[in-house]
Amino acid sequence: MTDDVRNIVLGVVAAGLSASLGWLARTYLWKRRLRRKQVFFGLPDHSESLLVVNRDAGSPDLAVHRYDVFALLELSALIKDCNAHADVITQDAARQGFGERTEFCVGGPGSNRRMAAHMQAMLPGVRVNVDPEPGPDRLAFQIGSDRHRMQPGVAEYVLLARLTAGQPGLGRPVFLFCGQRAITNQAATRYLARNHERLYRKHGNSSFALLLKVVNSQAYGPDVVELVADVTRAAQTPLPEGATRTTTHRAGQ
Repeated sequence: MTDDVRNIVLGVVAAGLSASLGWLARTYLWKRRLRRKQVFFGLPDHSESLLVVNRDAGSPDLAVHRYDVFALLELSALIKDCNAHADVITQDAARQGFGERTEFCVGGPGSNRRMAAHMQAMLPGVRVNVDPEPGPDRLAFQIGSDRHRMQPGVAEYVLLARLTAGQPGLGRPVFLFCGQRAITNQAATRYLARNHERLYRKHGNSSFALLLKVVNSQAYGPDVVELVADVTRAAQTPLPEGATRTTTHRAGQ
């Protein structure tokens, strides 16, 4: 074998080894990210999950708002990425217990009784004004001592929560997307899809509740979202008697 042939063979072998090592490294990193994603969402391979959809509060029929449909599509993509499956049911048909399957619950307590039950049981520090009469506090969030009023199309709020029963890692989580309008529900699902890795690094398997603000939805739709605060402690602390009469208001809300 001449030196030229030997160099060519060695070059081919080196290129093959380099390509193989690169493929193995990429595969390892991809599988690692997938496993972390599955752990965060409680969705191992071939597991089942539940998508609980509300009804359109502004429709006399049993319809689903188009932005809530978009939210379900965003969540369906996340579930598929985890190699899991989803059943879609309406809020009045959900009868399963907490933690049996990963659950994604969409819509405020005024249009989703399942959401109302979850909030009463696990987020006793949150109140949502579901009074249908118009007024400055209609659909306002009260979390602890702060009230967050909606400015339609300008500044709207949504609560994004991941809740687990008992010790972290035991049972499947429930994800809540409780917004003041349907477009904020979609904004929260999109925020979760974009930021789940960062949320996993910060919270792991623990429960959390985040207050998000959707900015200028009349111009930007569900795309511009700001994190207002991590309200986990306040949301899980029961409100004292009379708290709704003594709530303070933040400037600009």
